[in-house]
Amino acid sequence: MAEPFKILVLNQIAAVGLKRLPAEQYNVGKDVSAPDAILVRSADMHAMDIPASVRAVARAGAGTNNIPVKAMSARGVPVFIAPGANANAVKELVLAGMLMAARNLPGALRFVSSLDAKDAQMDAKVEDGKKAFAGFELAGHTLGIVGLGKIGCLVADAAIKLGMNVLGYDPDITVDAAWSLPSQVKRAASVADVLKNSHFVTLHVPLVDATRHLVNADNIASMKSGAVLLNFSREGVVDNAAVLSSLERKQLGWYVCDFPHASLNAHPHVLALPHLGASTREAEDNCAVMVVDQLRDFLEHGNVARSVNFPEVSMHRESRWRIAIANANVPNMLGQISTAMAQAGLNIHNMVNKSRGEVAYTLVDVDSAVAAAVLARLQAIEGVLSVRYLPSD
Repeated sequence: MAEPFKILVLNQIAAVGLKRLPAEQYNVGKDVSAPDAILVRSADMHAMDIPASVRAVARAGAGTNNIPVKAMSARGVPVFIAPGANANAVKELVLAGMLMAARNLPGALRFVSSLDAKDAQMDAKVEDGKKAFAGFELAGHTLGIVGLGKIGCLVADAAIKLGMNVLGYDPDITVDAAWSLPSQVKRAASVADVLKNSHFVTLHVPLVDATRHLVNADNIASMKSGAVLLNFSREGVVDNAAVLSSLERKQLGWYVCDFPHASLNAHPHVLALPHLGASTREAEDNCAVMVVDQLRDFLEHGNVARSVNFPEVSMHRESRWRIAIANANVPNMLGQISTAMAQAGLNIHNMVNKSRGEVAYTLVDVDSAVAAAVLARLQAIEGVLSVRYLPSD
């Protein structure tokens, strides 16, 4: 029987997910040496000395800011995420943020907490003070959504059911997302179009070079007076200095986010939450189950699903002997790989090859066992990043 896979766990991962790793096949823990894979949530891996033994990194969440993805790609290591697993949790938090801002609940709560329960005039002070916290209803107002993935689509659907008008923008919308998007959502031409025409704007995009300071001094100036900006994506998507300036001018009504920052934290119209987006029992369970299943399928069969740096590759086993190869996406790699196998007398039973960006990935089922010398010959091909031999019992 093959040696168990060793999984290093850097954060608390929901037990319902870890239970999907059979004890007889997996050694899972926080002190595992020479791990085959790493399971992580929020731990920062950028300064970590990631062992050469690591064949995959799996994050029980949707973002990868804490993972050195580029370095992993150069080593032929896929990075898995759990997109959409926390979507309902984030959707509900967005709705809560809109309601808190529209009804001025943070200020109202601060007012009530300042009252002296022993004061005989408490009831009178409540009646006198409540007028300062009058708000407005969501129905009839326009919600602009930037990013129409799973979360954006769920937010759009919920907002429409609350009687809101919805304006959406996503230049990279997927076919699946387009199918799940309610037909009542109007299409915006740009981020600026969304900001200019919405009473509420919610952001659901990853933090990459193209989205850093997506909302900035130039475009935030076009927002409606009293508008509410919600950011449950990543802190860097919004320019904090521009937000503060807009709040001070009383143009922006509220900034609701999941990322407390020293420059904004004391402002009475900033509602900052302590990274609660995915902090529900259900979301943590969903993320753990999804990413563990992906990791197990990769380690045991070489299949790749929901990776941020590898192509989607899945092949039903038609042979006991499988080889998984990651390589630089350059010409003639597949030819060299096939030639090396032919020279070793291996008959290819089935093969799938796909590429994504700078990485290509190949699964090959052959009709006989593969000698260690052949694997070494494949690994020695210039441009090959990793070679794994995956024989089944």
